[in-house]
Amino acid sequence: MHLPSPRHLPPLDEEFVPAVLWNRAYRKQVESEPASHDLHLALARRDGTTFHHTLRILPHEGRNLELNRKYIERTVKFLLWMKGGSQLSVAGNDAVSAHLAEVYSKSGSRSFDWDIVGQGIFGESVTVTPCQLQELPPPSEENIKLGRNLDGCRIGFDLGGSDRKAAALIDGEVVFSEEIPWDPYFQSDPQYHLDGIRDTLQRAADHLPRVDAIGGSAAGDYINNEVRIASLFRGIKDQAVFETEVRPIFHRLQEEWGGIPFVVINDGEVTALAGSMSMNANAVLGISMGTSLAAGYCTPGGHITPWINELAFAPIDYRENAPRDEWSGDIGCGVQYFSQQGVARLAPSAGFEFGEMAFPEQLVEVQKAMEQGHAGARRIYQTIGVCFGYTIAHYAEFYDIRNLLILGRVTSGSGGELILEKAAEVLQDEFPELNDRITMTTPDEKMKRHGQAVAAASLPTLAP
Repeated sequence: MHLPSPRHLPPLDEEFVPAVLWNRAYRKQVESEPASHDLHLALARRDGTTFHHTLRILPHEGRNLELNRKYIERTVKFLLWMKGGSQLSVAGNDAVSAHLAEVYSKSGSRSFDWDIVGQGIFGESVTVTPCQLQELPPPSEENIKLGRNLDGCRIGFDLGGSDRKAAALIDGEVVFSEEIPWDPYFQSDPQYHLDGIRDTLQRAADHLPRVDAIGGSAAGDYINNEVRIASLFRGIKDQAVFETEVRPIFHRLQEEWGGIPFVVINDGEVTALAGSMSMNANAVLGISMGTSLAAGYCTPGGHITPWINELAFAPIDYRENAPRDEWSGDIGCGVQYFSQQGVARLAPSAGFEFGEMAFPEQLVEVQKAMEQGHAGARRIYQTIGVCFGYTIAHYAEFYDIRNLLILGRVTSGSGGELILEKAAEVLQDEFPELNDRITMTTPDEKMKRHGQAVAAASLPTLAP
């Protein structure tokens, strides 16, 4: 397969192989092969939610085997972390299905994904089943009609790793907002979390004549207001305590507030919704480059999807020796490029010697150096920007993007401006059709101050 070199090379990551270019080269070879055929995928959940995706692949034989396996497995991995599901049905080639079943298993190379997406988020192990095309479960997906409800007296909250934000609204007007520091990550007693959230809600309620609804956002995966996987609670190691105290924590809070409408979802989704409301535009992909890489999506119709959008684990670099994530064990995934961790990975190549300094402090030092004109710091941001430009094009093969909202501490200051500048250069040069279609933007001051909490407050619909 002929793989064209990127026209733009990341200065500190010159071996970077953009997933979008690799996939396009593969598909070009598929088009030239008369015996190429369709492979149909259905990714389902226990509640019946089912997503379909069709790939055109080379004949699964000989020298094509390695190419097919890479193309299919990387796509499946992206879909698992973008859309989310535990039951994968494969129609079109039983050998492909058998290989995926081996890879996504307890002893396979994707055991982390098998465990976290399967048991962790959806309560059952990931399974891969071969079937005939007519046996594929039918697609079933409902976009979630949440948000944009500003009537009544509402509380919105956002739970981060270093602070709790809250806003009190009366018919859409913010009458109170605040941030309170907290340190939830390594607390082993969930009472700490419960007391903190209770305090935040009560402080906001003190500024309202009544409370009609509560909406919240937090890092992690939440399904039907239940905590599934969330870094806020990672200090709680006892699984029995997690099941009895953490998983139902928001149901408990809803009961304490008299059963009023109460909705909690992933903070990435609320960010995308906040961006959509702020810009008065839809088809928004929100990307936050902070402690990790977080994402959220608002459809062209202005709705939130049931997708999980955990793009930190989605592959974007297809080189054989791509950086390895120490948690998942996989290589070339977004968190290694677009986060504080990504900055720290590039820092030694840029001439910085930080030793055991924590990632947030490393970022602060790189930002200071950038403001002082440090050439190495500039190369870090150029590298992130070039990689991001190619990754935007990759994301656009899975999402309908018209507006790209970029935020997070990595994107602050002049370094963040350089990231956007280099990403725009890549789009203009390599992907002009996307450059014409996608508007890149950063949050304005109003959205930074209140946007997340206001969007969260708007999630529930008031009872008639």
